[in-house]
Amino acid sequence: MVKLRLKRCGRKQRAVYRIVAIDVRSRREGRDLRKVGFYDPINNQTYLNIPAILYFLEKGAQPTGTVYDILNKAGVCFYRISS
Repeated sequence: MVKLRLKRCGRKQRAVYRIVAIDVRSRREGRDLRKVGFYDPINNQTYLNIPAILYFLEKGAQPTGTVYDILNKAGVCFYRISS
């Protein structure tokens, strides 16, 4: 199963996150299938590759809670299927 989740980048005390499509069994810093966005919580900046995100959602990928909130705030329309 594929999930859309955050992958930590940046330096100490200055974290930024990539939004990635990744296999459920991979660890947080593991190899991702594709980078689909970027999130900086300190500057409150977000970049989303909407077509790539919608592609993975149509194929059955589940966003984590935080990614779900980021996508909702950006106005990406989809229905979350609880697992």
